[in-house]
This record gives sequence, C-alpha cells and structure tokens, in this order.
Amino acid sequence: MKKIFAVLLASMMAATALVGCGGSGDSSTASKTESKGNGASATSNDFGDEDNISLKVWAPDKAVSTFEKECEAFKALYPDKKIDITVVAQTEKDAATNLLNDASAAADVFGFASDQLNKLQTAGVIAQAAYADDISKRDTAESVSAATLDGKIYAYPETGDNGYYLVYDKSVVSDEQAGRFEDVLEACKAGGKKFIMNAGDGYYACMFTFTGGLKTDGLEDDGITQKYTDYDEAEVVSTLQAFSKLIHDYKGTFQSLSTDAISSGFAQKSCGAGIDGSWNTVSNKEALGDNFGAAKLPTIDVNGEAKQIISMLGYKLVGVNASSKFPRSAQILANYLTGEECQRERATELGWGPSNQTVNGEEVVTGSAVLTAIAEQGKFAVPQVSIASTFWDPNANLGNKLIADETDPSNADFFKQLLTDTIANVRDE
Repeated sequence: MKKIFAVLLASMMAATALVGCGGSGDSSTASKTESKGNGASATSNDFGDEDNISLKVWAPDKAVSTFEKECEAFKALYPDKKIDITVVAQTEKDAATNLLNDASAAADVFGFASDQLNKLQTAGVIAQAAYADDISKRDTAESVSAATLDGKIYAYPETGDNGYYLVYDKSVVSDEQAGRFEDVLEACKAGGKKFIMNAGDGYYACMFTFTGGLKTDGLEDDGITQKYTDYDEAEVVSTLQAFSKLIHDYKGTFQSLSTDAISSGFAQKSCGAGIDGSWNTVSNKEALGDNFGAAKLPTIDVNGEAKQIISMLGYKLVGVNASSKFPRSAQILANYLTGEECQRERATELGWGPSNQTVNGEEVVTGSAVLTAIAEQGKFAVPQVSIASTFWDPNANLGNKLIADETDPSNADFFKQLLTDTIANVRDE
C-alpha cells in the first residue's frame, strides 16, 4: 500500500485547482481555474485508469441527504466517468472501531472524530491525504494540526466545532440565568421542566474532572497511554463533590439521557435546557422556534468560587480508507466533500461549524448563536486530540457514580478514590 500510495500521491498532487459543490460539470474547464479552496477540481486524467468507480461514504444519519446531494454534484463534474457513490449512515464516534473490525467492508471515505486519528494511523487503515497543500491553505491551523501526525496530514478537516454547549428554552431559562448552573437547574425546576445531559458518556462526563483542573496532555511515548498535566487533587475532588451535590439537590430535574432526548423533550415541552452539540442544531431550533437559546457552558459554585465548566472540543475529519479499491477517486472525493462550498452548504443546512477559514468569517457562522456559543466555550475546552482509547469508559463510569442516588456528595474520601481509580483505569494501570 505504501508503494501504491507513493505513485498515487505523486500523480495527484499536480491537481491543485479547486471547484465548489455546485460547480460546472466541465472538468476540463475546472482544471484551468485558480485554486479557491473549494474542493478538488481534478480532471478525468487524475483518476488514472479508475473507471466503473464504486465508492461508499459514511456520514451521520441526519446528514445523509446532504451528503447524497453533494456526491451527486461531484459525479456531475465528471460525465465521462461512471461513478456510483453510496452514502451510508454511520456515526463518527464509531467509525474507527468499525474500520478496524473490517477495513475491506468499510467506507472508502469516512468521517471520524479527531481523537481517533492516532488509532487509525497506527493500524495502517487510513491513507495519507493526497491534497495536503489544499488542506493547509484553506483550513484553520488548529484543524490542520488535528489532522496531522508526525508532520504528515492524514485526514481532511471537515468541522471545527466538535464540542458541546448549553441549549435552553428561553421561555424557561433567561439569558442571564444561563450563566450559572445553579440558576439553570432552578429555572428548570421552577418551570416543571427537565435538564438533560448524558452524564454516563465519557465525552460529556470528562467535564466533571476537567472543571476541577485535571487535563489531558497527549499520549506517552508508547502512543497508547494517556498523559495528564499536573493537577491539585483536592481541587478536583471538591469540584466533583460540588457537581454531585448540585445534581442530587435537583434530583428529578436533572436527567442523564442521550442528547437525542433534548430536542424531543423541547418538542414535548418537558425539557427546559440541556448540554448538546452543534450536530443537533436543526432539531433543537425546530422544536423551540423563537425560544431557542444557546450559550457557553455555565459556571458552577465550588466552595464559594464560580468555576467555569470546562469541556472537550475537537474536530471532525474525513479520511480515506487505505484498503479502497479506488484510491485515486476516494482522495478526490474526500477533498471535494471537505472543500469550501460543501462546508458552507453543511453550515447552512445542518448548522455544522466549518474548519474552512473563509466560511468561518461569513454570516452563516458569525450569525449563528450555536457556533458563537461553541466558539466561546472553546476558550474553556481541552483539545480532543491524542486521546487514549481507554479514556472514555472510565470517565463514563465516573459520571454514573457521581450522579448515582446512593452516592453521598459529602464523602470526600469516596471521590478521592473515584478520581484515583479513574486515572488508573484511563492509563490502564
């Protein structure tokens, strides 16, 4: 595969001009245009001898129709090529696992969360990005860094907003109340509504320790074991206790459920607020209408100090399967789907925050309450890069125990041991 890719990379790097999702079907004309960061405007020659092309693309369930439309636009650029593209629903968080299980049956082009890159690259199932120059020119430095390992770009940045924020019903929670976790829960309780977050998912539950000062710091030299920065154990423990006490004080109001329950709760008038991601923007807005509210995560009182809740923020990337039977075509498609016009289209239709520098400065982003909230929360977030595969389950366990009915929030020794065990399990010690 390395020899094949060397030939592939050498031939494809010559194709640097770009077109957008809705570009002309005249590929010969497109090849003469200036590079605009929109997506690969490769000519038919750049496909080499690949024809009767059959590609599979993985995309989140709620984005399948948009990706199908974009893939049809891609096919129209090359009328002299027979290209069949099937878009299959697949969540980004499970992409690496499914690819590692059977790369030959997996998608040729797939979306995944930035923390999975290490695993994919180590296993040799992701091909190095053939359009690295395009990526470096058009995407934010942070997203390019997230797609890079050992100085080589392995994936195409797709979004820059893979994080979570506070979403709320403005008829229940005021903008001012949205600033304090205590006030949010009180407003929900007073309105007879639920507050929903998935405390049993490590992706969200890590906020409990992060807020206390425990932060990840990449991986050890073995490329497997999680590193942590220095932290104050007493501070982390007291923060865990504060979260646990507040949640227990609002037992019945606080609900640990899947994020999908937030939009359905809004629609049913049973939910007042929740912690959600931009991927559910459309459904949340449809459910709340003019009462849709979005803000960075609130503060929480810890021993009289208002501590900003710290989250995790990452990127969604698009990779090319190293086992693809159509490696040239897959690279061209991946570059196209992550180009400027496609990112703009998904920002407009799905509310996804782009990694593209140009689109980031446009009204579709600057005028979005959700993307503004996530950008603000990004100032208080741990980067979702170089995260060990062992990180998630121990943090999910911590979240479940922190909110459990039988847990005594005043028992500092319990939380000290829980913290110790969590770190040891994350590090697989």
